[in-house]
Amino acid sequence: MRNHSQDATRSDGPPGPDDPNRSTGPLGLRLAGGRAVEGEPRDALPGTPTGGTTPAGAPDTPGGPGTPGRPAGAAGGTAGAGAEGATVPGGPALPAVPGGPAGSHPPDRTQAILEATKQVAALLKAAGHPFALAGSVAAYAHGVPKSLQHDTDFAILREDAQAIAEDLEAAGIQVRVPPEDWLIKARSHGEEIDLIFELARHPVTRDLLDRAHTLPVDSVRMPVLAPTDLVGSLLAAFSEHHCDFGAVLPIARTLREKIDWDLLRRENEGSPMPEAFLYLLERLNVIEPREATP
Repeated sequence: MRNHSQDATRSDGPPGPDDPNRSTGPLGLRLAGGRAVEGEPRDALPGTPTGGTTPAGAPDTPGGPGTPGRPAGAAGGTAGAGAEGATVPGGPALPAVPGGPAGSHPPDRTQAILEATKQVAALLKAAGHPFALAGSVAAYAHGVPKSLQHDTDFAILREDAQAIAEDLEAAGIQVRVPPEDWLIKARSHGEEIDLIFELARHPVTRDLLDRAHTLPVDSVRMPVLAPTDLVGSLLAAFSEHHCDFGAVLPIARTLREKIDWDLLRRENEGSPMPEAFLYLLERLNVIEPREATP
């Protein structure tokens, strides 16, 4: 993902009597150093840039006004909006829509995001945790041409969240637990990492991860959501309040030959927004029209 959460104010209460150096977050995750809290991390990692980023969920649009903690024009994440970094509850970040105010361009954060992606993926692989890259970076790995402007989304199993959080912290990566109960968040190379165990309110399963394709991401091979699962997670995230077809259209157009559209039609039957997007793809000749039922 996938854009995810609106970080709450952290709590600096006293440590528990049994273990003064650990804290328990809203999901019951116990993380070393007392950093399993919401909000900005207490301490920046050595050599990690702190400017130009904001927690996922802070309102902003590509080329638009800056927000606290971000320079003007930097792309941020609006919960549910369709701009780069936009997320919906339980959904991965969406890719950017080309364009914006004349003369205003967000900084290209592609390489920093790829470096963060590679570091976390290498740690997950070394520890043997099943996962798959999701969201806009997964689309990039599948060959969708774009400049990355938001965080990296990893789909993980809920039962692995505690162990993954501990492994990342042991490697010096900051981890925190947001109020939402469908992900944990980390920070690497100055970029946000979302580790998601529910994609658009659908739990991440072993079957989903087993279907992932192993692809090179800036020379590091890692599991990436299969095209049908990737687009399916984006369609499932559409709602009346959070619906930007323009953000998903380039992904659907690029990957159309690799997607089981009949399966996506069946899975989204009766859901107005996904069905409207599929109809738009038909009218744009991206996919074949659905055969009329006799």
